Amino acid sequence: MANHLTPTELAHEAGMERQEVILKCMELGVPIFQGRIDKSLFIANVRAEEEQPQTARV
Repeated sequence: MANHLTPTELAHEAGMERQEVILKCMELGVPIFQGRIDKSLFIANVRAEEEQPQTARV
């Protein structure tokens, strides 16, 4: 199974929209190299973000 996926492929596997995947990559610093994203790195960063307590923004 491939680990480096296009944003469209990753969106399908993660149950997200393509644009949402790209925005998450930009927010979390996950690189998109030659149009491909490391699935393991992306999922790990999304999970880590979800586990962090939300802080109030002023």
